Amino acid sequence: MKAFVFPGQGAQFSGMGKDLYEASAKAKEMFDEANDILGFDIKRIMFEGTDEELKQTKVTQPAIFLHSVALAAAMGDKFAPEMAAGHSLGEFSALTAAGALSFKDGLTLVHKRALAMQKACEAEPSTMAAILGLPDSEVEAVCMSITGTVVAANYNSPGQVVISGTVDAVNKACELMKETGAKRALPLKVGGAFHSPLMEPARVELEAAINAVEVKEPICAVYQNAVASGIKNPDEIKANLIAQLTAPVKWTQSVEKMIADGASSFTEVGPGKVLQGLVKKVDRQMPVESGEF
Repeated sequence: MKAFVFPGQGAQFSGMGKDLYEASAKAKEMFDEANDILGFDIKRIMFEGTDEELKQTKVTQPAIFLHSVALAAAMGDKFAPEMAAGHSLGEFSALTAAGALSFKDGLTLVHKRALAMQKACEAEPSTMAAILGLPDSEVEAVCMSITGTVVAANYNSPGQVVISGTVDAVNKACELMKETGAKRALPLKVGGAFHSPLMEPARVELEAAINAVEVKEPICAVYQNAVASGIKNPDEIKANLIAQLTAPVKWTQSVEKMIADGASSFTEVGPGKVLQGLVKKVDRQMPVESGEF
């Protein structure tokens, strides 16, 4: 079975999507429509913007979503998923490309999500760090032992977990992780504590927006971050999307479940190759490729 996967924040780069825009009439239409939906010139920022401009959450998230969904549309018949998943923000791309969300609703939700997350980040100094070389259970145990908010937020691949929380708690956790045997504990350049309880204000804000849009049954099961299993029921999709902001991204578990359910290849649709690398860390023999139009 062919699995199609969609990247999250961090995959952006200056010039992203320009080749798509110039080569595909369908992609061009979507880029032009995106400017109208968002009310700012995202196309210009993607094609000509600086890394600093692209790093702003309110720009990054719509940019990656737009690149991914436009690429899926430009692929035409080559985009034929039998299962799909997206990493964090990428879940919105996966659901839109698979027909559960309209392009307008998907992009509008991503924009609202980005603004709500930005606001939550500004409310309290918070951060994230990548922990390399410790079993998941040990990462969780260290987080539990610390006073303050710090949780396992992204299960990216075996031996790579990102933690998220207040600056003090994350720093303390990094020290303890190294003492426990972690190979590295790397602070990440992010705006705040994504996928942690500190995102609760953003979750509440997004809940109303998600409940207001129509979710249809997708063309294939979408393996959602919060539950790491393939979902087609629209009500369940909504509930898992709402939970996603404060719940951990169970990416390792999602890839393992897709493989257990019969995935025979993975195609990454969007900027970068991060997810191909993560899939290979779960199963070195698994064929991976970039989506091409």
